[in-house]
Amino acid sequence: MAEDIKGWDDITFLNKAKITIRGQITNSAIILLGYYESTYFLSPAQAHITWILKGTDGIEKDYQHFEPPFLLALDEVYNKIRNLNYRYMPAGTLFPEEVQQYDPYIIREALSNAIGHQDYQLGGRITVVEKEDSTLIFQNSGEFIPKTIENVLLQDAPEVSYRNPFLVNAMVSLNMMDTIGSGIKTMYQIQYKRFFPLPDYDLSDNRVRVKFTGKVLDQEYAKQLAQVGNLSLHDIIALDKVQKRQAITEDEAETLRKKSLIEGRKNNYMIAADVARHTEQQAEYMQMRGLDDAYYETAVLEFLKQFEQAQRSDFDKFLSNKLPDILTDEQKFHKIKNLLQK
Repeated sequence: MAEDIKGWDDITFLNKAKITIRGQITNSAIILLGYYESTYFLSPAQAHITWILKGTDGIEKDYQHFEPPFLLALDEVYNKIRNLNYRYMPAGTLFPEEVQQYDPYIIREALSNAIGHQDYQLGGRITVVEKEDSTLIFQNSGEFIPKTIENVLLQDAPEVSYRNPFLVNAMVSLNMMDTIGSGIKTMYQIQYKRFFPLPDYDLSDNRVRVKFTGKVLDQEYAKQLAQVGNLSLHDIIALDKVQKRQAITEDEAETLRKKSLIEGRKNNYMIAADVARHTEQQAEYMQMRGLDDAYYETAVLEFLKQFEQAQRSDFDKFLSNKLPDILTDEQKFHKIKNLLQK
């Protein structure tokens, strides 16, 4: 094959790479290989990438814009991201492990996905927001065609259709993207194997936004959870949502309940006692679950024995931090009311 390439002229090479069609310039050729001036031919569509650095307070500290050729811009944006080293202590050793906050594959694949699946007709920019709280966010315009991330992760076949099929095929040919259909799943696996939180996808408002966290949020929980048997990728994703206090579907909740992985009611699920035991989170579990009503009733009576009288606001202050964390402020208000009436 290498010997054949030496005999190709430029047009043949571009045709073979699926960038041009029979020697004719395509939008994909302009986006991937064109000069900035050539983006005029994409009008009214735009091709821009903006990198933004924000401090922990959310205030913008630096930024830079990138234009085609995106074949080169991919490396330029990658090099702009600071990607600091992160040290953490793996299980079973006294020696810390040092890794980059964001695996290089994740940066390139997420940015390439944004380029390949952007709806250029909407006129929006592709943005890469690097935050000093160890998060990295990629955003592109356009509806997420597979509808849900679960549809991508849990199916074994590539998507049937793409917004920009010629552009995506060209990027795969140029090794800018992973084999069609496997990139997102690989990003999830990388984060999971590192014990980092799974990617957070937000598909609202006709755009795709994915956030990566470049650190371990709860190291012991993440490591020990991997040792709990019979966990599918779907289970891991659902449990990750529960830990992040995100909503899960009724089907996900039913599956986790059957495996005794969660407890609680809809919109207030928490990791079950068995998982808490495996992950050495017994104290956190009890804080989430709360104690028996008898404990709170005894506390109320002891308060009154000590001070003889009290107002409702006194009990709010006294009991609020003792009630389970899983309750909202409104739920705590009614819980205290019921305890006092009883």
